[in-house]
Amino acid sequence: MHIYLPIAGLSVNMLVIVLLGAGVGLLSGMFGVGGGFLTTPLLIFYGIPPTVAVASSATQITGASVSGVLAQMRRGGVDFQMGGVMVVGGIVGSGLGALLFRLLQRLGQIDTVIALVYVLLLGSIGGLMARESIATILAQRQGRKPVRRPRRHNPLIAALPGRYRFYRSGLYISPLAPFLLGVLTGVLTVSLGVGGGFVMVPAMIYLLGMAAQVVVGTSLFQILFVTAATTLIHAVTTEAVDIVLAILLLIGSAIGAQIGSRFAMKLKPEYLRLMLALIVLAVAVRMAIGLTWRPGELYSVELG
Repeated sequence: MHIYLPIAGLSVNMLVIVLLGAGVGLLSGMFGVGGGFLTTPLLIFYGIPPTVAVASSATQITGASVSGVLAQMRRGGVDFQMGGVMVVGGIVGSGLGALLFRLLQRLGQIDTVIALVYVLLLGSIGGLMARESIATILAQRQGRKPVRRPRRHNPLIAALPGRYRFYRSGLYISPLAPFLLGVLTGVLTVSLGVGGGFVMVPAMIYLLGMAAQVVVGTSLFQILFVTAATTLIHAVTTEAVDIVLAILLLIGSAIGAQIGSRFAMKLKPEYLRLMLALIVLAVAVRMAIGLTWRPGELYSVELG
């Protein structure tokens, strides 16, 4: 069954889009990530224009984040002070990202830049995750305990002025650190259509040294507000939000997330991380091929 996407300007198979959303939702439920970093490349692979894929993915992430935030709030897993600082930084970053997005659009380089940044981000993060997961699995098989980093913030973070105590996170650091992290994720959200969780969560653990029990909830809290702001920015500036596409993705992801969360309970965390790393690397390789591969004939004429 085909449906016309008014902003993308093309007809797509509705079932394929819902299944794509379900696949990303399945991964989200299994691995605890927003899935936006996979949604945008998969939409581009399917033929959706990159600008529409970015803007519509952000809209889908907003809807998908609501249930996650509510669940974390009930468990006390959200540091509202830390999340509030990150939200402010994320909104500032969204504005900066929108300016960058418009500039690249005017230069005619937005499609190339989106693909290139995805290759760099996914390749580096996937590689780090794979290395850590393989090291943990090998250590377990050899009967050794995997080396775990102590929970402390980076020395550069400790050197920032104006410290403040974030009680839920167990930190006494400058608010500039989470603010700048929020700015970075805001730029990524507008530019790439990602929630930023796949960057934010490792940064919150390894750079800020946050307590693990509030990392996911605080990240989702920030993602919810920043992707909502991003959706508004894209709707007003780029006019690239395809609400029909976003709704189809949201329907699929809501179903897939429920199934994925049940799978996650049956698999060991290190194997889940390795599976996610391999998927991330596969997407990075596919996008790299798309950037470098050129057909033998750029144009062809078919006579009927």
